[in-house]
Amino acid sequence: MNNGFDWPALMRAGLHGLGLSPDAFWALTPAELQLMLGSDASKAPMLSGGLAALMAAYPDKKKDQIDDG
Repeated sequence: MNNGFDWPALMRAGLHGLGLSPDAFWALTPAELQLMLGSDASKAPMLSGGLAALMAAYPDKKKDQIDDG
């Protein structure tokens, strides 16, 4: 299964580069890890297209879940 993340590289960066413990590494969200690694993407403002991409990648509920409220 390829979900777009290079887990070996991310683990090396987090565990060896940042010196995180495994528990601390796995407790991070992708956005938190990106911020800690110093990504330049955080310098640009998020526009509606970026928000839509995040909402699609990390939905609040599953597509087949029915809204009871």
